Amino acid sequence: MASNNNAGGKWEVVKKGKKNSSGGSGGKNTSDKKPGGGGRKALGESNQGSRAPIVMSETLYDGFEKMAKKQNKEQVPPPAESENKKPPSSKPPKKPHSSSTASPPVHKTLEEAFKTLDVADLKQQLARSQTLFPENPSVWVKDLAGYLNLNLTAPETEPTLSSYAHDYPYCLSGKELKGVIKGLIGRCSDVLPDFFDHCVYTMLREMDRQSGEPLHGYRVCIQAILQDKPRIATQNLPEYLELLRSVQNRPVKCLTIMWALGRAGFYDLSQGLRVWLGIMLPVLGVKALSSYAIAYLERLLLLHANLTKGFGIMGPKEFFPLLDFAFMPKNALSSSLQEQLRRLYPRLKALAFGAKPESTLHTYLPSFLSRATPHCPDEMKRELLSSMTECLCVDVQSLGVWRQLYTKHLPQSSLLLNHLLKSWKSLPPKLRKNLEETVQSFKVTNEEMKDAVESQQLQECNSLCQNLQIKMRGRGFPWSKLLMVLLVFVAGFIAHDVRSRGSFAGSTTAVYLHSSGVTAVSQQALSKAKLYSTQGFSWLETNMPHYYSECARVLGPLLEQGLEKSKTAAIIISENTTQFILWVKEKTPQAIEWVNTNTPDSVFQVLAYLKELLLSLHHNYILPALAYLSELLQRAWANLQESCNGEVSVSCLQGHALSFTNTTWQLLQHTTTAIKTWAQDLLTQA
Repeated sequence: MASNNNAGGKWEVVKKGKKNSSGGSGGKNTSDKKPGGGGRKALGESNQGSRAPIVMSETLYDGFEKMAKKQNKEQVPPPAESENKKPPSSKPPKKPHSSSTASPPVHKTLEEAFKTLDVADLKQQLARSQTLFPENPSVWVKDLAGYLNLNLTAPETEPTLSSYAHDYPYCLSGKELKGVIKGLIGRCSDVLPDFFDHCVYTMLREMDRQSGEPLHGYRVCIQAILQDKPRIATQNLPEYLELLRSVQNRPVKCLTIMWALGRAGFYDLSQGLRVWLGIMLPVLGVKALSSYAIAYLERLLLLHANLTKGFGIMGPKEFFPLLDFAFMPKNALSSSLQEQLRRLYPRLKALAFGAKPESTLHTYLPSFLSRATPHCPDEMKRELLSSMTECLCVDVQSLGVWRQLYTKHLPQSSLLLNHLLKSWKSLPPKLRKNLEETVQSFKVTNEEMKDAVESQQLQECNSLCQNLQIKMRGRGFPWSKLLMVLLVFVAGFIAHDVRSRGSFAGSTTAVYLHSSGVTAVSQQALSKAKLYSTQGFSWLETNMPHYYSECARVLGPLLEQGLEKSKTAAIIISENTTQFILWVKEKTPQAIEWVNTNTPDSVFQVLAYLKELLLSLHHNYILPALAYLSELLQRAWANLQESCNGEVSVSCLQGHALSFTNTTWQLLQHTTTAIKTWAQDLLTQA
């Protein structure tokens, strides 16, 4: 009994000790009030807790679901009585399921879907979303995208929409719908980057589903975002490139990513180039993606005729892979795509060289020079040589870069020297002058390398440098000038001979021509020319009517058809010209207003200063110069009147002209006589 009592006491003490150790003073009070039954009750509660895992897991799932919804900012707040009810997860999941069951009908075309879209209902849904989540704009824009994608139900086309306009399908939305979309996007500018990522990633997730629901709503939102803020597309290009490579075996997903990011280029050329260089150039060799990448680049460059906004985006690192793709044979591109890229190459080259090529082209010369090997394709070789010549002409620093690379690139330098030698006459004088020092340094280098290296390329470079130095020092014999001098001398001699003898028949020239037989041959050639011309005219008189009738019979209907088509074309051109003139009249005031609104005040100040400068030049220089010229003319007229005895007449002017002619002729005669005497003296001495 005692032992039992002691044992009972011990159990009771141990129980109290556990209670005290776990619960503190609060546990002690409860044990004092309920010494026995309280302990069993607590044990019973603990047993009940172990028997209720289902309720516990449900509550945790609900909590995690709420946390996930809170992170996505898409949850609906629970009502006020939800605290007194059982887990609220039973009712809210049923609401979206019930709303999603009533799906709108599928339209045949996207145009019909836009026409049937209820803009008033959209406004109501957005207002409700803004009321429920007044400080969560990400929910507003996501509700907009979800509503549009749910109601714009039309068959999905190919992911790039290449056969449509660049702003399709956003261009199909009406004025009211565009106003709603732009208004909401304008109020949610802080969350637009996340919203753009949400649209892209949601489109990619929807493609994994077998249902294949259309994605027009997300496309519209992407275009609306990038139309106002195209820079959003280029904020996370490395992440999108990584995503693109991760789904490279899914061409539809890749093309969707390229389409979404590429929309920025149609509103900003610089952002479009960044997207193309950062996303599409790395996958240009992929067969399924190359066609769209080059087509997008062509469309981008055709849309933006003014390339100045794209300067500074492309450098040597991005330019030379394009050069290799365009000109190197047997690369990853097909021949048609390579030809298409080659047509775009001049504009890409202008973008790469930028606004100040005189200070940047020397950075391109090393890569040009390293590619200009003797075995490279002819078309690529021509392009490389012309580009290197342009670098040397425009950027003076290119000559210094070439001197540094000369010893390591002897074959390439030989090609460039040979090209400069062949095109020496077409080179600008500035480059000819600057090449003197460079060629001289090359020659010194060749002499130094002769002892150490003896190769065919070195010999070729040495001979080319010598030939270039000959071109620089001597410009060649002036044969044209000598021929001109001889012709003038012969003409003057014959004129003096005829004038001194009185006629051509009695002149020394005629006697010499007659004695040498030239006169007889000339008369015979003249008679034959007269005979053949007479025969030709008689043949034309005989056969011309027949051939004219045949031509009229054969070509008459064709000419009539051509005339009718020309009239039709003239009418079409006239109508289009009229519409263009009306468009210009309509848009010119708007353009002037836009210029006045967006032009900085500094430009108007510069124009005002320029106007003052022109007025100053007009008053201080132009008017005095005109007055001085008028005074000179008056003096000349007064001198002419004095020489004509106060009256300027035709006979007086003839006398002045005759005296001037006689003076000139006497000078020419004396000069000719002196030359003739000098020539005779030389002949007698010989």
